[in-house]
Amino acid sequence: MVQHRVGYAPGVYDLFHVGHLNILRHARSQCDYLVAGVVSDEMAALAKGHTPVIPLRERLEIVRSVRFVDAAFVETVPDKVETWQQVRFDVIFKGDDWRGTDKGKKLERDFAEVGVEVVYFPYTVHTSSTQLRRALDVLVSRDGALSAP
Repeated sequence: MVQHRVGYAPGVYDLFHVGHLNILRHARSQCDYLVAGVVSDEMAALAKGHTPVIPLRERLEIVRSVRFVDAAFVETVPDKVETWQQVRFDVIFKGDDWRGTDKGKKLERDFAEVGVEVVYFPYTVHTSSTQLRRALDVLVSRDGALSAP
C-alpha cells in the first residue's frame, strides 16, 4: 500500500496575498495532499490582538479555491497538536519567522512526540497582511470612508 504524505498549512489568510500563495504552493510541492488550516476569527483575535478584515467564511472560500489546496479546515483551538488529532497530518508548514523562536521550538517539540515533521518556508518580507492592514488603516478615515491618497 502506498503511503500518502498529508501536509497542513495553518494561517489566518487575511487579506490574501502572494505570501499566502507561496506558502500553499511550496507546501503542496512537499506532500501528496494539502490541508489548509484557516484560523477562526476568535483564534486570530487571541493570537494577533485583532479580528481579521476578511470574515472567516470568505477566507475559507478563498483558500479552498486555491488549486494547491486539497481541503480546508477551520482551526478553532490554539493547540496545534489538538488540531493534529482532528486532521492527522504528517507534516506541518510554517513561515520561517517561527524558526528559532520559543513558539517554533515548542511546536517542534510537541510534534516530535507524535512523529510530525515541521517544515519552514521563507517568510515573504515585502508583503504581509500586517503591512496591508496598516496601509488600509491609513487610508480609512474615522467615519469608515476611504481618504484620498
